[in-house]
Amino acid sequence: MLLPTYKDVANAAAVLAGVAHHTPIETSRTLDDQLGVRCFIKCENLQRMGAFKFRGAYTAVNHYLNDVEGKELKGVLTYSSGNHAQAIALAATKTLDIPSTIIMPTDAPALKLKATQEYGGNVVFYDRYKEVRDEVAQKVKATLPEGTVFIPPYNHKYVIAGQGTVGKELVEDLQSKAITLDYLFVCVGGGGLISGISLAVKELSPKTVIIGVEPEAGNDAQQSLEQGQIVHIETPKTIADGAQTQHLGDLTFEIMQRNVSKIITVSDEQLIEEMKFIGERMKMIVEPTGCLALAGVRKLVSSGEIEKGANCGVIISGGNVDLERYCKLISSTF
Repeated sequence: MLLPTYKDVANAAAVLAGVAHHTPIETSRTLDDQLGVRCFIKCENLQRMGAFKFRGAYTAVNHYLNDVEGKELKGVLTYSSGNHAQAIALAATKTLDIPSTIIMPTDAPALKLKATQEYGGNVVFYDRYKEVRDEVAQKVKATLPEGTVFIPPYNHKYVIAGQGTVGKELVEDLQSKAITLDYLFVCVGGGGLISGISLAVKELSPKTVIIGVEPEAGNDAQQSLEQGQIVHIETPKTIADGAQTQHLGDLTFEIMQRNVSKIITVSDEQLIEEMKFIGERMKMIVEPTGCLALAGVRKLVSSGEIEKGANCGVIISGGNVDLERYCKLISSTF
């Protein structure tokens, strides 16, 4: 599949207009005072189904609905730990009345599993620590009707293009107020969000430095960019379940090599501190993965790598977390 371009992101924006939410950009004087920089926080936790994933899922499903080489689209198959699962079920089944089959790990967060099922997704479970999900997907696909398409969570042209609309909105909204970002921090799992965003940012704000943030336990993207090749790791054990990927995709890796300046890592403890801050000061419940970017900003400000007064974009990727787990995490002591 060919690499997506900014034109694909712009086309995705047109597809998503009136379907996906144009999410707000929030600021916090307390945060800016603490860090000595200006943070502009794009709140994808307020997106439909609670995460940016809806953008890519709907864009991809819409593509196949209108272009399946003359065949009728009979269904959609994917695998996901939660947010892409919900997004496909909502986009395909709930919104467009297309059957969806979702392969989810047995330890998927209960909230994400429940939402996926309520949106109409047919869930098939697998053990993420013992089974290879691509192999599971091949077996499941063989049981589904002809005309079923597989839409992966991140390594897909139209998924990447859809996620890129997050960056397009952020940059255009800020530019309308004469604000240019010096840095943009984005969480990294499989790379779909950061690669899509980078296509928009490099087109609209080419001097903005794009920095990815991963959990310490799962730094495959960091290793990949440093080594110049895709690095595979074991499923990382981290509270950031949305970033428990084992490797980047070939599409996301190539785009990231071109557009992403560096990848940094943060600890689970740092994620919990940001969950607390966003909850207490910004009045939002955000999942651990959604706090990666803000934790990254704080880390680089503390190390002196980000200059005082810089304009920093921060992507909150999602807010889907069980309240019981959320309460346990923010009450944790390390």
